[in-house]
Amino acid sequence: MGRIKVNLTLDAEVAETARALGLNMSRLAEKAIAAATKAERNRLWREENRAANAAYAEELAREGLPLAAFRTF
Repeated sequence: MGRIKVNLTLDAEVAETARALGLNMSRLAEKAIAAATKAERNRLWREENRAANAAYAEELAREGLPLAAFRTF
């Protein structure tokens, strides 16, 4: 996927320090946004599937693991 230009507003001291240290603020911002996006997508998935996960946990508690009789460990 290609790259696009965006505008970000940063604290001046943070930007100056990053620049002085030779850090690539675009790459750092991209990684932070990607991590935040992944975390939010995971949170939403858990929220959307909470009922199904609870039902499965109840089933396991009630009936045990499927094929448990065939486990060798």
